[in-house]
Amino acid sequence: MSEDGLARAEGDDPWSVLRSATRARVALGRAGDALPTHRELEFRAAHAAARDAVHSPLDVDRVRVDLGGEVLVVASAAPDRATYLQRPDLGRQLAGGTTLPPAGADLAVVLADGLSPRAVQEHGPGLLAALRERLGGWSLAPPVVATQARVALGDAVGEALGARAVLVLIGERPGLSSADSLGVYLTWDPRPGRVDSERNCVSNVRPPHGLSYAQAADTVAALLTAARELGASGVALKDEGPALPPGAG
Repeated sequence: MSEDGLARAEGDDPWSVLRSATRARVALGRAGDALPTHRELEFRAAHAAARDAVHSPLDVDRVRVDLGGEVLVVASAAPDRATYLQRPDLGRQLAGGTTLPPAGADLAVVLADGLSPRAVQEHGPGLLAALRERLGGWSLAPPVVATQARVALGDAVGEALGARAVLVLIGERPGLSSADSLGVYLTWDPRPGRVDSERNCVSNVRPPHGLSYAQAADTVAALLTAARELGASGVALKDEGPALPPGAG
């Protein structure tokens, strides 16, 4: 079928409205008992992008330039990417001999490569800039860039810096519709041994298809304020922002 013919066929497709409203793979059609060729090629390209997002290294120097000012750099106990993927426990620990200067700040921010270094490289500095605009009254430690890192690495970083709270901006596991999604994890009173139920998460920061930096920063700033008042995060802290209906959470 020619490109014009394909465009007309899709224009007559009642599913086209739904497809235009979501990045999900819906109503892909069929050619005989298989997917149309162009849908198969789209799938393979999305799968390749997800694999590339996992395995491409974080450009630490570029992130440091984008952040500006003083930036600290640490690595986890996982010595390489293959070990990181096979041993999640090592990604939660700082490499042996790591030292960080105590800052005694209210908040530490860790930009961690996670499972999508691309996400933190593309969205981390922009989100941190938006957060800084909303955190008047909070003292911030120098941002920390962490490689081969899992979320819980932020607990060790936050404790070493003497911070009351830690935010981990981390690349989320890529999917077939999003290879550059950034997540934000908030932990109050960080220290090794904290569990996931003691954290709050704001997910899918990836403009223009996910949360904008402003939307995510508004939610995170509200959670931080509530966590400071409550002295806790996680299941004890409910997100009562405007994005949720009354009574939800």
